[in-house]
Amino acid sequence: MPETYPIGRLTLTASLDLGAVMTAIDRIEALPTVLTAALDGCADLDHPIREGAWTIRQLTHHVADSHMNAFARTKLTLTEHGPTVHAYDEVAWSRSADAALPVEPSLALLGGLHRRWVELLRSLGPAELERPWHVPDKPVTYQLWRLPLVYGWHGDHHVAQIERAREHFGI
Repeated sequence: MPETYPIGRLTLTASLDLGAVMTAIDRIEALPTVLTAALDGCADLDHPIREGAWTIRQLTHHVADSHMNAFARTKLTLTEHGPTVHAYDEVAWSRSADAALPVEPSLALLGGLHRRWVELLRSLGPAELERPWHVPDKPVTYQLWRLPLVYGWHGDHHVAQIERAREHFGI
């Protein structure tokens, strides 16, 4: 059975590490190409990545949904003073009608979105990366620099899940 965390769980530093942020931005930049390659020739996009989990199709759309939200959080953090950023119900989103579409619209969306997001992220200095944002009902303040670290890992994590599932199930 494929692992839940094939590249390991996310670990974050306690403070801004510009080198780690730049590496994460490189990973974000590469994701549309890497994800497309992971899906190339897949015989069954509707096969779950493991028992009881999302299908490869749902997971691909989830990456696009999640990264759209992260881009919006980035822009909000840069344009508002300590914004409160609301979570969304990923499972509900994975069940919406558009989650049954072919994966190509999500791959195209990621290509354009990541081009914009990477350009924006690479333009930021330490002061901007330290800008705060909040989540409702949590007493924690997060800094912007966490977003590229989380989403650099997030994309690689889901690509690895797809690759392991395809190998394990022969799809």
